[in-house]
Amino acid sequence: MPSAPVADDQPAPFASVEQWRRVRGFLNDQRHALTGRLLVESTPGSLIPGTPLLARQHWIPERPVPLEHVRLSWKPDAPAAPLDGGEPELDHIRPHREDGTLYRTYAEAVRDLAKPRLFENRNCYRLLDVEGSTTGPRLTFGRGRYFDVINICEAAAHEYAAAALASPDTPVDPAATPFRASIADPTDLLHRPVMAATSTLTIRNDRAAGEAEFVLHWRDPEKVASGGGLYQVMPVGMFQASHDAPWNEGNDFDLWRAILRELSEELLGDTEDYGSDRAPIDYAAWPLNKTLTTAREHGRLRVFWLGLGMDPLTFVTDMLTVAVFDADLFDETFQRIVSTNDEGHRVGPEDATGCSVGIPFVAEQVDRLTGTEPMQPAGAALLRLAWQHREALLGEAFR
Repeated sequence: MPSAPVADDQPAPFASVEQWRRVRGFLNDQRHALTGRLLVESTPGSLIPGTPLLARQHWIPERPVPLEHVRLSWKPDAPAAPLDGGEPELDHIRPHREDGTLYRTYAEAVRDLAKPRLFENRNCYRLLDVEGSTTGPRLTFGRGRYFDVINICEAAAHEYAAAALASPDTPVDPAATPFRASIADPTDLLHRPVMAATSTLTIRNDRAAGEAEFVLHWRDPEKVASGGGLYQVMPVGMFQASHDAPWNEGNDFDLWRAILRELSEELLGDTEDYGSDRAPIDYAAWPLNKTLTTAREHGRLRVFWLGLGMDPLTFVTDMLTVAVFDADLFDETFQRIVSTNDEGHRVGPEDATGCSVGIPFVAEQVDRLTGTEPMQPAGAALLRLAWQHREALLGEAFR
């Protein structure tokens, strides 16, 4: 579809680009504050209790579910969603190219005007349905693309940021956010293409001492296209194959394998190049997988599903998981844990002794991060849910 020409009363291209960049910068600087403002002005009824995350009731189980009980279904022939981010409701925030035409998608504008270090339109697994069950949920996926997240989720956030910037002292007028209005119910998985990330709270559990700590990440807005400038649990990554080569689609369609790759990349600083452009990953032969699979079999590593939800500002979707490592296993596995990675840096211990790798998993820290610090809603919800279920996750010492 060709880009629409600019009407005579539209601003010059460079003025439009300058405004777009101003709003984009404001969004990245103020994501946490914008989310808080949005929730005050229009509190949705589908928030997970005590958290800033949107969810349908059956998306959050009553208690943690072992990850192996989560079932996945594949539906490659799912029809396209009605919304794709190219709707005219976004024309009012689209910048103009030098030739006077409007950018058609938000991803095209980000690519040309504010490209982060990581910005690639990779294949993703598109979430189509969530079926609750007493034994474990069933998740249905089809085919999608990463730029669906940028074209819809980041565009919706940009639209709200522009409206908030234009009315700093009064509530945002719903008429100023027509694209968000067209999304209507963001938890409707068929109205727009929904790509889900795996967000994993990694806990080092010292059973003997009755103490635990968790790994915390700060996401650098210069490196990432979404969620920059916020604290987040780690690791986090889009649920997608390791490479777009067709043989990876089925081989990587597994939540544990997705989490495993993210642990390798974010905590160990390993490359994302698995050679899967030439052949599928041989997970059975991968030393990290062999070590951690054996640990899971012997109860030294336990991985749980806590549900899924959506960011109220961006509508980005996260699947919430927890990986609980026995302390000795964590220390053996992550001897060379990195401080920085391709998406940001790990937040070090506050006492600066270097004797720990994360943040104490105690009420004070959970309250601080979820109440006052600029934390991504998915991470805040995950921390809250994990604290709520701490005895089931960590044992009686954490009752």
